[in-house]
Amino acid sequence: MADIKYYDVILKPVITEKSMAAMSEKKYTFLVHTEATKSQVKEAVEKMFAGTKVQSVNTMNCDGKNKRRGMVVGKTAKTKKAIVQLTADSKDIEIFEGL
Repeated sequence: MADIKYYDVILKPVITEKSMAAMSEKKYTFLVHTEATKSQVKEAVEKMFAGTKVQSVNTMNCDGKNKRRGMVVGKTAKTKKAIVQLTADSKDIEIFEGL
């Protein structure tokens, strides 16, 4: 297992209707590194976004989808999503402010 630094943990935010609705409850959804743990995700969010305090982290592993191109069958890459719940007195995450 590779040593993952905090800036390698969070890959990108997930922007969907469901994740945007959850932001009113201070829940933010991110695509994270497939080998990242909950404690690594918590550390990465608190270091990357100043003024945030993480209350809890829920993760889910998503298998790759089956794809077919002609007679060639394959799969897309596996992904991992993390839903981060911030505390009530925590600051909001700025990258979502204009959305």
